[in-house]
Amino acid sequence: MSDPTTTVTVSDGVARISWAPGAAVDDVRREVEAALTAHPRVEAHVDPGDEAAMRVATWAGMRREGVMRGVTVDDEVVDRVVYARLADDLPAHEPEGFRALLNSFLPRKRAIAQMLVRDPDDRVLLCQLTYKSDWDLPGGVVEVGESPQLAVAREVEEELALTIPAGRLLLTDWLPPWSGWDDALCLVFDGGVHDASLTDRIVKEAREIRSAAFCTVEEARERCAEFTARRLESALANLGGASPAYTESGR
Repeated sequence: MSDPTTTVTVSDGVARISWAPGAAVDDVRREVEAALTAHPRVEAHVDPGDEAAMRVATWAGMRREGVMRGVTVDDEVVDRVVYARLADDLPAHEPEGFRALLNSFLPRKRAIAQMLVRDPDDRVLLCQLTYKSDWDLPGGVVEVGESPQLAVAREVEEELALTIPAGRLLLTDWLPPWSGWDDALCLVFDGGVHDASLTDRIVKEAREIRSAAFCTVEEARERCAEFTARRLESALANLGGASPAYTESGR
C-alpha cells in the first residue's frame, strides 16, 4: 500500500507535500511538521475543484495563499490553489495562529469609499475619469488595513488636491459582479457644502482625473453610469437620515 502522504524538495528550502484521496488530516499535519524541521516552507498545490483536499490542507495548518493559473500537471494545463506553512508561522492551536489560518481563506470583499461634496445650489462634485467614459463621485479603493473614512479623504487629496475631511456615512451600496470585477461595497461619506469656487482649487491627478465639476442631478444622470446616478441620488436622499442607508447597485 502506498504512503498516504508524499513530500519532495522542489527548491532550496521549499518542500511540497501531496496526499492520496482520503488521507487523514492528522497524517498530513504530521508530514507538514516533519518537513518543517528541514525546510523553512512547506507548500501544497491543490485542485480548486477538490474541496476535500482543500479542507485537509487548511486543517493541517497550511494557509491559503492564492491561485496559480495555467500550470502544467501531467501534460494538462490546470489551475492550482497554493497552501503553505512557514517554519515561523504560529501553530493553529494558538489563538493568533488560528485567526491567521481563518483569515487566509475566508472571503474578502473589496471596499470603495466615495465622497458626496455639494455646493450651495445642491449640485454634486463629479469627476471625469481617464480610464472610463462615465463620470463618478470622487474617491477610490480602500487599501488593506485602511479606514474607509480616512481612505476617501486621502483619495480626494491625492486626486484633486483638496483637503476635505469625510463626514458621516450616508450610504452603503453593494455592487454586484460586473464586467470582470468581483462584487464590492461602496461607502459614500458626506463631504459637506462648499462654495462653487472650490473647483478653482482643484489640481487634477493627470493619470486618473480628466476634469471635475459641480453637476445637477439631471447632469449626473446624463454623465454617470445608471448605477452611479442611482447611488448618488440615494446618498442625497439620506442627507437628513438618522442612520446610513443601504442599497444594492443604487436601488
